[in-house]
Amino acid sequence: MDLIAALDLGDLAAAFARLPVFPVFDLGYFIVSLLYLKYEKGAVELSRNSPLASWFCAMLYCFGSYILADLLLGESPIDYFSNNSNILLATAVWYLIFYCPLNLFYKCVSFLPVKLIFVAMKEVVRVRKIAAGVHHAHHHYHHGWFIMVIIGFVKGSGVALMSNFEQLLRGVWKPETNEFLHMTFPSKASLYGALLFTLQQTQWLPISKATLIFFFTIFMIICKVFLTATHSHGSPLAPLENVVCPILFGSASHDNHHHDHHHHHGGSQEPSLPSPPQMPAKSREELNEGTRKRKAKKVE
Repeated sequence: MDLIAALDLGDLAAAFARLPVFPVFDLGYFIVSLLYLKYEKGAVELSRNSPLASWFCAMLYCFGSYILADLLLGESPIDYFSNNSNILLATAVWYLIFYCPLNLFYKCVSFLPVKLIFVAMKEVVRVRKIAAGVHHAHHHYHHGWFIMVIIGFVKGSGVALMSNFEQLLRGVWKPETNEFLHMTFPSKASLYGALLFTLQQTQWLPISKATLIFFFTIFMIICKVFLTATHSHGSPLAPLENVVCPILFGSASHDNHHHDHHHHHGGSQEPSLPSPPQMPAKSREELNEGTRKRKAKKVE
């Protein structure tokens, strides 16, 4: 805390936390989210064959986290659609990405240097959503730590947790893509961020919310911009997870090896069936003798 005060980061963090996310940062969030939708197999064909279904998918990509969080808190899942400005802005971005003549808008926003700017803007919105989700859950459940973490995690993960439902709207069913089975870096980071903001909200983390938002946003921007620039699907948290997870939860490879080893020894305890008697193999001389006898018989 003394270092933060010495660097005068407190005022900077407070000013950053007061920045409104609408419309600039929300615009970047919508653009990147709908770019990912267009990358999905069959999304372009769906936009041609069924624009209404494509629009619903786009709204899930943009507002899926709000819908799922409201469902978990027992609120109306369509409550966020009362924000006309956000809906109109997301709809405009969806239309330009999928229907702009000559694909000009898509080509401009998918150009890597421009896309990296929008990726950074999206992470600003993500962190704000995590903090707002934890605060919202704390308002309903003052001592519900797990609920705060869950709602913050849901708000930050976006449509990833609803991917199977969104795929059904596109006529695709791929249960193996469940986010809980194969968590991506944004989902993992959202979970860790929700835990940090919960600790801060319950005053177990001696840091202001504005400072936590500032530093966690910087962390997310650096990681996501690097992953996007290098076209990597890995996770910067993987080295730490590779050390901690085997200690806490065991190693999957070790368990499989132990299971195979046990199965091998277990099989040896069962009585083995006697192998059928094998006929003695004939020598080369016997085979040659038999061949000569058959030839001689044919001649006769």
